[in-house]
Amino acid sequence: MVSDPELYELAERVAHKLRAAERRIVTAESCTGGWVAKALTDVPGSSQWFECGYVTYSNAAKSRDLGVAAATLERFGAVSEQSVREMAEGALRVTGANVALAVSGIAGPDGGMPGKPVGMVWFCAAARQERAIDIIAEEKLFAGDRAFVRSRSAQHALRLILRLDLPVNRTNPQRSDRP
Repeated sequence: MVSDPELYELAERVAHKLRAAERRIVTAESCTGGWVAKALTDVPGSSQWFECGYVTYSNAAKSRDLGVAAATLERFGAVSEQSVREMAEGALRVTGANVALAVSGIAGPDGGMPGKPVGMVWFCAAARQERAIDIIAEEKLFAGDRAFVRSRSAQHALRLILRLDLPVNRTNPQRSDRP
């Protein structure tokens, strides 16, 4: 499992990156149940860069709150690249934030099926860039119990945000470069 100090250190790095780029983030979580949002808001001053978090555990919530198409969920399932992309894009659209993180997976101990085993998690980090949205979407397979899968998913989600290309705004003298 990932320790709280490890998650906090990652969340601080994300905070620094978002502040330096003058961006606000929204999370759209399923299997992590709000763990990513909690890690981010544990950082003091998070109201400067954290917009909000959605825990859309059910397919109905994914559709209702984030606009994930019923056809996407039916054809590909909630644990798919297509669904996490729509979750991230929907979170950006609904909130007006300019960075989004979406997570959907099978934490176990049940719920796995052929082609989608327990421990499979899809992630999507998205950043609004002028007229386009840059997206990193990827799948991970974590071997372990429910707590391990969820913990590693929260950690990987934070690392994914750090991989986004978020140029630093060098024109604002008020911004802090310190974590």
